[in-house]
Amino acid sequence: MAGAGGRAAASATSESYTGRGSSTPGVGGRTEHTPRYTLGLLQTPHSSESTGGASSGGARPGGSSEEGLAARRAAGNSAVKPSVSERGESCFGDKSSCVENTNTLNLTSSSSVRGLNSTCIGRTPLSSGRSGCRSRTPLMGYSVTSSSAVSAHTVASVIVAVVEGRGLARGEVGMASIDLKNPEMILSQFADNTTYAKVITKLKILTPLEIIMSNTACDAGNTTNLFSLITEHFKNVTFTTVQRKYFNETKGLEYIEQLCASEFSTIFMEVQSKYYCLAAAAALLKYVEFIQNAVYAPKSLKVRFQGSEKTAMIDSSSAQNLELVINNRDSRNGHTLLGVLNYTKTPGGSRRLRSNILEPLVDAETINTRLDCVQELLQDEELFFGLQGGIISKFLDTEQLLSVLVQIPKQDTVKTAESKITNLIYLKHTLELVEPLKAALRSCNTQLLKAYYNSLEDTRFGIILEKITSVINDDTRYTKGCLSMRTQKCYAVKPNINEFLDIARRTYTEIVDDIAGMIMQLAEKYSLPMKTSFSSARGFFIQMNADCSTLPNGQLPSEFTKITKMKNTYSFTSADLIKMNERCQESLREIYHMTYLIVCKLLNEIYEHIHCLYKLSDIVSMLDMLLSFAHACTLSDYGPNMSGKSTYLKQIALCQIMAQIGSYVPAEYCSFRIAEQIFTRIGMDDDIETNASTFMKEMKEITYIIQNANDKSLIIIDELGRGTSAEEGIGICYAACEYLLNLKAFTLFATHFLELCHIDTLYPNVENYHFEVQHVRSSAGNKEKIAYTYTLSKGYTEEKNYGLKAAEVSSLPSSIILDAKEITSHIAKQILHRQKSTPEMMKQRAAYQLAMRLVQTARNSRLDPDSLRVYLKALKKKYEASCPTPRENDEQQ
Repeated sequence: MAGAGGRAAASATSESYTGRGSSTPGVGGRTEHTPRYTLGLLQTPHSSESTGGASSGGARPGGSSEEGLAARRAAGNSAVKPSVSERGESCFGDKSSCVENTNTLNLTSSSSVRGLNSTCIGRTPLSSGRSGCRSRTPLMGYSVTSSSAVSAHTVASVIVAVVEGRGLARGEVGMASIDLKNPEMILSQFADNTTYAKVITKLKILTPLEIIMSNTACDAGNTTNLFSLITEHFKNVTFTTVQRKYFNETKGLEYIEQLCASEFSTIFMEVQSKYYCLAAAAALLKYVEFIQNAVYAPKSLKVRFQGSEKTAMIDSSSAQNLELVINNRDSRNGHTLLGVLNYTKTPGGSRRLRSNILEPLVDAETINTRLDCVQELLQDEELFFGLQGGIISKFLDTEQLLSVLVQIPKQDTVKTAESKITNLIYLKHTLELVEPLKAALRSCNTQLLKAYYNSLEDTRFGIILEKITSVINDDTRYTKGCLSMRTQKCYAVKPNINEFLDIARRTYTEIVDDIAGMIMQLAEKYSLPMKTSFSSARGFFIQMNADCSTLPNGQLPSEFTKITKMKNTYSFTSADLIKMNERCQESLREIYHMTYLIVCKLLNEIYEHIHCLYKLSDIVSMLDMLLSFAHACTLSDYGPNMSGKSTYLKQIALCQIMAQIGSYVPAEYCSFRIAEQIFTRIGMDDDIETNASTFMKEMKEITYIIQNANDKSLIIIDELGRGTSAEEGIGICYAACEYLLNLKAFTLFATHFLELCHIDTLYPNVENYHFEVQHVRSSAGNKEKIAYTYTLSKGYTEEKNYGLKAAEVSSLPSSIILDAKEITSHIAKQILHRQKSTPEMMKQRAAYQLAMRLVQTARNSRLDPDSLRVYLKALKKKYEASCPTPRENDEQQ
C-alpha cells in the first residue's frame, strides 16, 4: 500500500499532460476547477524536498514511525532539542506520567554488547547512576545495537519490554509488546526454566525492532542469565535499558485503564494480579511515547493477554529445521511452509498466517471451526472468488490505519497534517468496503462466517461513513501514485465549507495549469517532444523521449538544468519551473493546513465510534488467511520436492502444524492428536562429518528437547549420535529413546543404527518402520542398482551392507569395493562369534522382556478382565517359547 502522504513504490514510468480538468461548484456558485491535467507519475519515494519539507520531531504516522526510529539511531552523535511536550508536558491522561525535564537527547547507540562494561559517559536526570551503563536518553540507561540492525528496522516494527522477577520469583517473566503499525498491546506472563525457552520462542515469533529491559539486568559483573541469552539469540536487534523504576506494575495498570478500548475491558480481570507483565507494559508505553513523539488517545488501544496455554510451542530450532518461515539454504527463497500457504492479499492476513504457523492452535473446537470455513470456501466458488479477488484484496493495512488514527501527535507539522488527511481518505475507502463484504457473507452457512456477518452489522460503520461523507467529497478515493493521491488530498473537503480553502485551491489549480502551459510553450519553442511529469522528490519537471542525434549539437538548450538521462529519456527542469514549483508547494501547505483543521474536527466527532474498526481488522485478516488456505489446497498436494526419511519426518511435522492452524490437510491425516509442543532434530548432510562441534550441537539440541518435552509433545529426531563413534552413538540413542518412552511423548526417531531397532523387544509401545528399496539389474546384467520406492513398511529393514551397495553404484574403483567387501565380511564374523548367545543369556533376556511387558501392562492397560486374561496367557506362551528347553541346552553345549 502507499504510505502516509501518498508515498508509492519506485517506478520508472511517467505520463504526459493530457485532457481537460473537472470542475465542482465553488464559493457563491462559482465553479471550482481541479488542475487540467492527468499527469503521469515518476514513482519515487518522498524526500525532504516534497510537500513542505520534513517533520521536525513530529510523529511519523502512516507506518513510518519505525523508519524514523531507525533513521534517528543511524544518525550518530546528533543532539536533538526536545519539544515543549517532551520537556515535561506529555502524559497518558494525567500528569503523573510525565517525563522529567531534559535539555539534550543523544540518540547514538553503541556498536556491540561488549561495550557494557565501559564507564558512564554523560548523565541525564533519569540515568540510573550505576556504573557500567551508558546514559543516552531520558529513558535509556544505554542502547546497544549491532552494525546490521538498521537494515532490520526497515522491516521490523515491534517493540518488546521484558522483565524478570528477582529472588524467589526468578524465572517468572513478564512481557509486553506493541507493533508501531498496529495499535494492539500484547501482554504475557509465564514461568520459564533456566533455558528460557518460552521467552526466546516468543521473541522469535515477534521479530522485534527493539527489546527493552531493566538496567539492573545488565549491571557490570552481575548480568542476568536472561539478558545474556536474549542478547546471544538476537544479535541484530537493538537493546535498550530503562531504569528499573519505570517497570512499575501500578502505573502499568493505570495506563491500561486509561488507554484500553471499552471493547477489550475484560483484560483488567485477566492481568490485575500479573505484576510482571503490567510492569513491562508501563515501561513499554512510556518508551513508545518518547520515541514516537506522540501519545495514544484515551480508550484507543486493543490490549490482550496471551498466555502460553492456548497455542502449541515450536522452539526456534525446530522452526528453523522445518523451514517454517525461512528457507535454510536461501533466505530469499519462498520454499517454506509460509511460502506454500501464503496466498493472502492483505498485510494483516500475512501477519496472522505467519503468527499461526509459529504458534499453532491446541483447541480442537477452534481448529474444526476453521476447517469448516475452508470447506465452505472450497465448495462455493462464487463466495471464494467474490471475497478474495473482489473485496479482500481491496483492503489496505487496516491495523496500520488504526494505529495512526489513535495517535495524537505532540507537534502539528505539514507532514502530520498531510498524513491525517491521507488516513481519513484511507478510512473512507475502508468503510466503503464494509457493505460489499457483508453482502458476500450474507448467505454463508458455517458458524464463524455467520458470526463475521453479524459483526459487520454494527451501526457504527454507517455512522462514521455518514459523518465523513458530510465533509469529504463522494468521489474522493484512495489511488496509487503520489501525484494522484496529492490531488485527492487537495480536493478532499467539499466546497463551501471553508471559503479560504476554496480560494487556496483555485490558486493551486492555476499554478499547476500555468506549469503545464509553460512546458507546452517550451515544447513549441524548441520543437521538442516535451511533456509534464511529476515525482515526489522533484515536484513538476520536464521529460522527453528523444535520440541524442535529434538535438541541436547533440545537447539540450542552455536554459534547462538538472539534466539526467536514462537510455533515450531525458529529465530536466528550468529556473522558471523551479520557482513555480516553490509557489505550488507554498499553496499546497496552505491547503493542507486548512484541510487539516477541518479533518481534525471531523475526527473528533467520529472518534467515539472508531473502535468498531478493531472488529473489521480482525475479520479481514482472518478471512484473508482462510481464503489463503482454500487457495493453497486447490493448487498444491503438499510435500517438498525431495525424498527419503528426513522429508517424511518433516512432512509429519508440517501436516501437524497445518492441521492445528485450521488449514487443509490430507484426508488420511484428519484424525490426529493435538500437540502442545513440537520439537525437531532434523539431520543435515554436514551431520555425517565427525567432529566435536557437530557432536556438541547434537547434544545441545537433544538436551533442550529432554528438558522441555512432556507427554503432550510431538518429538521428531533424525540421525542422533552420528557425530561420534558408533558405540557411543548407539548408547546415546538407546538412553534417549528409553527416557522419551517413559515420558510418553509421541516420538518419531529415525536412525541408521540397526541395533537400536531391537528396542521393540523390550517396550511394547515401540514400532519399527522402514522405507523399502529394490535391487534392479542393469540392462547389461553385470551390475545391480538400488531403486528407491518411497514406500513405508512395517518392521525394520532386512537390508544388509547398504553402504557397500551404494558404493557399487558410485564411481569408486572396483578393487576398492572388493577389498571393502572382504574386510566387512571378516569383521561381521568376529562380531557374530562374540555375540553368540548362551542358554543362560537367552533365559535372562526372555525374563527381562516378560517383566517389562508386565510392568507396561500394569501401568497402561485398559483391557477388561477377560481380555487381560487372554493377553497374559499369550505372554506366558511367548516367554516359554523364548526359553531354551533342557534338550536344546544339551545340544548347544
